[in-house]
Amino acid sequence: MQFITSNILPIFIAIFSGSMLLWSLLGNRIRGIKEVDCNAALQLINHKNALVLDVREDSEYKAGHVLNSKSIPLGKLKERIGELEKHKERPVLIICRTGNRSGNACTMLGKQGFAQAYNLAGGITAWHKANLPLEK
Repeated sequence: MQFITSNILPIFIAIFSGSMLLWSLLGNRIRGIKEVDCNAALQLINHKNALVLDVREDSEYKAGHVLNSKSIPLGKLKERIGELEKHKERPVLIICRTGNRSGNACTMLGKQGFAQAYNLAGGITAWHKANLPLEK
């Protein structure tokens, strides 16, 4: 018991960092977000006619985006979600810079009945690292 009381701060830090690591690994599953890597994303685009939705800001989108993607910044998605209604039955691949904003967009679309909303793990950064084409 003396060990615990003498080392409470390092023990607390270890428990806290472990729980944060666990949350980052399981958080998307708990929220119901389906993540795909670049290869699976290409399969969705090429074989399942997925809509590619880019939720980055307009300036980020203009700097380089996936071919034929639709741009709706995350901050405007709620008000513009009606534009996506006709794509409700198709897979929707959602992209941002690193995969964080697109995870939030996946949750939002899922609540609106988009059963096939997929988050690109690593976002446009992973896409670029995989040497996949970007349009400017």
